[in-house]
Amino acid sequence: MSGGGDFTEMAGKAIKDGVRLARERGHLQLDPAHVFSILVKERSSLPAQVLSRLNGDSQEVVKGCDRLLGSFSSQSPAPEEISPNNAMRGVLAEAERLRTAGGDSYLSLPDLFLALLKQKSLKEVLSSAGYSISAVEKAIQEVRGSRKVDSQTADENFEALSKYGRDLVADAENGKLDPVIGRDDEIRRVVQVLARRTKNNPILVGDPGVGKTAIAEGLAQRVVVGDVPEALKDCRIIALDVGALISGAKYRGEFEERLKAVLQEVKDAEGRVVLFIDEAHLLIGAGKTDGAMDAANLLKPMLARGELRCIGATTVDEYRKYIEKDAALERRFQQVHVEEPSVQTAITILRGLKDRYAAHHGVSIQDASLVAAATLSSRYITSRFLPDKAVDLLDEACSKIRVQLSSQPEAIDSLERRRQYLEVEVKALSKEKDQGSKTRLAEARKELSSVSEQLAPLRARYQQERELIDDLRKAKQKLQDLKRKLEVMEARHDVDAAADLRYDAIPGVQQRIRELEAKKKEQEDATESPLLVETVTPGHIAEVVSRWTGIPVSKLSQGEKTRLLSLEGELRKRVIGQEEAAAAVARAVLRSAAGLARRNQPTGSFLFAGPTGVGKTELAKALAAELFDSEARMIRFDMSEYMEQHAVSRLIGAPPGYVGHEAGGQLTEALRRHPYSVVLFDEMEKAHPQVLNVLLQLLDDGRITDSHGRTVDCTNCVVIMTSNLGSEHLMAMAADAGRHGPALEKARSMVLQTIRRSLRPELLNRLDDVIVFSPLNGDVLRQVVRLQLADVVRRLDELEVTMHITDAAVDRVLKAAHDPEMGARPLKRYMERHLVSRLSTLVLEDKLPAGSSVTIDWKATGGRGDWDFDVAMVAIFNTGERAADLVLLSPRNKSTMLYAIAEMPQEFRPAAQFLLRQRDRKMRVRVLQHFQPVADADAEEMRVSKTTNSTKLGSAIMSKFVDVAGNNLKRTVKLEFQGAFTASIAMEAIEKVAPGGVIIRQPRARLR
Repeated sequence: MSGGGDFTEMAGKAIKDGVRLARERGHLQLDPAHVFSILVKERSSLPAQVLSRLNGDSQEVVKGCDRLLGSFSSQSPAPEEISPNNAMRGVLAEAERLRTAGGDSYLSLPDLFLALLKQKSLKEVLSSAGYSISAVEKAIQEVRGSRKVDSQTADENFEALSKYGRDLVADAENGKLDPVIGRDDEIRRVVQVLARRTKNNPILVGDPGVGKTAIAEGLAQRVVVGDVPEALKDCRIIALDVGALISGAKYRGEFEERLKAVLQEVKDAEGRVVLFIDEAHLLIGAGKTDGAMDAANLLKPMLARGELRCIGATTVDEYRKYIEKDAALERRFQQVHVEEPSVQTAITILRGLKDRYAAHHGVSIQDASLVAAATLSSRYITSRFLPDKAVDLLDEACSKIRVQLSSQPEAIDSLERRRQYLEVEVKALSKEKDQGSKTRLAEARKELSSVSEQLAPLRARYQQERELIDDLRKAKQKLQDLKRKLEVMEARHDVDAAADLRYDAIPGVQQRIRELEAKKKEQEDATESPLLVETVTPGHIAEVVSRWTGIPVSKLSQGEKTRLLSLEGELRKRVIGQEEAAAAVARAVLRSAAGLARRNQPTGSFLFAGPTGVGKTELAKALAAELFDSEARMIRFDMSEYMEQHAVSRLIGAPPGYVGHEAGGQLTEALRRHPYSVVLFDEMEKAHPQVLNVLLQLLDDGRITDSHGRTVDCTNCVVIMTSNLGSEHLMAMAADAGRHGPALEKARSMVLQTIRRSLRPELLNRLDDVIVFSPLNGDVLRQVVRLQLADVVRRLDELEVTMHITDAAVDRVLKAAHDPEMGARPLKRYMERHLVSRLSTLVLEDKLPAGSSVTIDWKATGGRGDWDFDVAMVAIFNTGERAADLVLLSPRNKSTMLYAIAEMPQEFRPAAQFLLRQRDRKMRVRVLQHFQPVADADAEEMRVSKTTNSTKLGSAIMSKFVDVAGNNLKRTVKLEFQGAFTASIAMEAIEKVAPGGVIIRQPRARLR
């Protein structure tokens, strides 16, 4: 049977689904019970929604339908064609009669359901579930109303407010809305506008996240408790979902039908419904197609006449962009400005929300965490607005603790992983037959038993703590629900129910919470540290801020103060020979950190002047590393790329209409993403003057506006400009008078004069300081070489290779590469070319394996010289259960030295066994303290041969060791024997000697 024809889409679908249900059950014909069952089971259907609002058990209706369908005869397979039985034909005839009586063009779902209610069997199903048939019919007729069904989609417009909106007053009654703290003035202003005779439509205008939607929710909560004028009492505040109105409107005119149905229901309510349209600018153009009107134009007549009371909400930018352009729409709304609350007000709001979030996440929240959320978000998250950003911070911190509570503690998790590892090892070793495996099997079983013994009490503790925290969370959640219920009962003046809640139920839950908290405190006092932490602290808030902004957690803590006080010293370590520059930069940063710097300006702004290669850019990198923990937090602009006037668009973005407008500017976008950065404008004298004008706003007001009109906050960045202007004066004077003479001061003065002539005074006047860098002399350059080599050392450390360089090598670098005019950069290039390249070759040739050590020296022979790379092997080999022996093998020397660090005498026996495996060698035993000889007289020579007894040799070595060292066994014995062995042979020998063949490397043991 087809459900098409003159049926509406929903009525036709109900009949088609009824046919499908009959076929699935193998029934011979379509009965009214099939269609009725489909309608009551589909929660979104109109009949199901009506039944859910009436007194009765809708689930019992579903069960009654199943029992009724189960009584029908069936066959398998089901017949091909399923036709309606006599009862169903009667239903369709009754529905057609209702359609004709109503003058409708299509048979609608309400008419079909009213016809179904005439069936005796279906009446019995409803009656047995507690429904009144007359009440159901009346409710359906009220929904149907007097509206004409003149399209196949007309059914969708019944109950339009319920379908396309959300009742905020009902949500407030059910406790689904968060409490609204403050905003009394704004809510009062909204009420005043709503009470007007005409144009009674307030529109909330404010930045995103300041609480516009919360004002509408606060009004709904006041309606619930009756704290509103008479004109608003018993009103419904419906939050209209514009997206739901538009979605699915496939055909022309369908959107207008939906919106008109909503407006008609509002009009029929005779002032008892107030629409709340969040993101009201979406009305402009919504649903507009060729020849059709958008939502805004459909609303205008009712808004002007006062037939529709509407609360709108939109941002300042979108109000200006969309609503202000339509003067006819704008005049129908009255603006209510919503400003961002202060930090103190935000703290008050968080305190009002504290219990709700604590109950939801099942955690405790310290008041200091609320203060931290408001203050840190205000200080560091400048692109968003209070209280939204502070609430999000608190929510995420609570979520983090909740997730940790739901997972195993780290102590149990690590032991559990160790237990699993040992179980696998025991299973594998139990199949082996050799003695070594049996020994290790016994050790593994012993350790497994120990781990299992540690796990048992920890698991018991974890279970107790987890159960207690869960019980406490449930009790707090129940208390919140009871308090919300109490508010509703008091608002309804239900004295008996309110008294039961206030004096019986709530005190009982509060007493339960006190008992659980006391038990929890006893549990915490009984243990040094609980396994589960369920308290949100300021540290957790700081961690969330760190993840959002990339600012290190340490910067958000009190320890940052100590770090800032040592900033000057750290900068001096990194940038050699520029003490005055480091001091000036550190002072500016300290002023900003203390809050005594000028307001609304960058943390610091400097112009670094001086010759190339003296550390200007390096100081900027050092500042980024010290302040923000990474050199990557430096935003660098090479101003030689901005020599044309139009290049300014690259910084702030192209104007509207130009290519690249949507991409934004390189400077503004970088600062929006990373507001805590060092911004370096390198060689800024090369930029076009028009480009430099952009920086005036940044330096003076701490903000910059991009091509989209967005204001970017720059108060948390450090601005550094570098320039080579006047550096020729420094080079000339420094060559004659050194770094600290009157001539150098005169040269600095000449540099400043050159800068003043070249740069505009309004730019220089906005800088914190102009710092002139001094040229570098020989002593400073020597330190620079060592400092730059430290970077090579770090790179080699990643390869587990240790490097040393002699003074002769440093002198050679200075002599070969120093150029007074070029500064320190030639030194770096020379070392990369002659030292790093050679080291790279050694690494690729496997001559610098992990664990090796290399000493770089310059060997002068006659009038020439050559670089010498002495490679040594540093290794540790296992000597059993005690401490390990440290071996330094130098294959290039004529004698190979073995350093043995021991705590017990017998640990030297593997070293003696290693020597015994070699050919005849002379061995000298010398006792050292901290690798320095106590006395040469302590040395003793012994000859080692293949036949030497290892025990006798070890005893002889230890005897001499004890004689000299006394009872203090933490000494170093030096074993020296003749003959040269390659590192590979020595390592092979060590592997054979070490029990189990285990080699443990110690690459950072720096021995010379």
